[in-house]
Amino acid sequence: MSTPAAARSTAPSPAWRCRWCRAAVGTVVLDLGRQPAADRFPLPDDPLPDPVHDLRMVLCSVCHLAQLEDDPTGAQEPRGVEPAALVAQARAAVGDLVAAGLVRPGARVGERPSPHGGSWLPALREQVRPLTVTRAGAADDVRGRPLDLLVDSLGLMHEPHQRAALAGRATRLGPDGVLALHVHPLSTILRGGTWNALRHGHYAYYSLTVLLAMARDTGLAPVGLWRYPLYGGTLVVALARRGSRRATAAQADAVLQEALAAALADDAALGVTVPGRVAALQQRVTTSSSALRTWLDARRGEPVLGYGAASRAVALLTLAEVTAADLRGVVDASPAKAGRAMPGAPPGARVPVLPPAALAELRPAWVLLLVPDLLDEVRAAHPEVEAAGGRWVVAEPEPVPAAPLRRG
Repeated sequence: MSTPAAARSTAPSPAWRCRWCRAAVGTVVLDLGRQPAADRFPLPDDPLPDPVHDLRMVLCSVCHLAQLEDDPTGAQEPRGVEPAALVAQARAAVGDLVAAGLVRPGARVGERPSPHGGSWLPALREQVRPLTVTRAGAADDVRGRPLDLLVDSLGLMHEPHQRAALAGRATRLGPDGVLALHVHPLSTILRGGTWNALRHGHYAYYSLTVLLAMARDTGLAPVGLWRYPLYGGTLVVALARRGSRRATAAQADAVLQEALAAALADDAALGVTVPGRVAALQQRVTTSSSALRTWLDARRGEPVLGYGAASRAVALLTLAEVTAADLRGVVDASPAKAGRAMPGAPPGARVPVLPPAALAELRPAWVLLLVPDLLDEVRAAHPEVEAAGGRWVVAEPEPVPAAPLRRG
């Protein structure tokens, strides 16, 4: 089984500079070794081996932003089918913004396109009427009328130049405008040990502690905070201009201030700014990949499929040295990935990406779910798996069969 080079230096490369504060001092807290680009799903007959690149997370010693050390791939999030869980999260977040009075009828709203797919605009149009939707533009675009609400769902992390990106978003806000940032926080990654959140194209991994400091440096202050179960726990942080009417009211909001204090205390307990605590993710790499390798070896000769050709699955399959001898294929609902293969396999052993019809055609004994959040959704969409006697198995943090559905 492949393992990352744990003995490599914990100092970042000499060329590294923090993506927020430009400091040159940091610690490599997670090293996944040489990995293929997680956005490149090759054709079955593309030349092998696939190109690989260092994949490391650095924790800045000055501002404590966890970040991708380097990305020579120019990665873009591969477009997939928007999962129901993401739609539900958008509706819930918009409902919370409306209930808090942060978006009202007549508001001028913009949305930063998310590489993860999906949009909050349908939920906003449903819950806020009338509503004016305008182009959000690029991160440094200051054209157009100021916005009452700018939505960014999992988009900021894809910006290599973090300070310019956040400042660019702030410039789009009107005097009482709100920036709603949806993030997958470092606290969730640490608590769940989800080391494979690290990938090329994901440049920043925010603790709330660091994100609020970044906001303060940009002239913004928190005016709302909500937590959702998506991806093990995501946050929506609402920010407004410091000194604005909204920011002043938020300072006097005892409920909000208590929620912020509790979340910051949770960050401190997890050690989100302490290199040694964040580096505990490294051990989870070996645990997860070894557990998957062991589980697959025990199923030799049995028909096993994967489900979810997601970017997060690439490093896990690569480190566990998963080949077509282990998985007959990985099923994915995205038409853009159909007929392609998972990257990183050795020559002659590419794992193909298959359409959903393969679940009925191949009648797998086991379906290894590589995106745990999709379990309820895919079971409901594909009852043929369990009807034929197959079992769903959640792959992370180690393979665990889902309890069979009770029927009747």
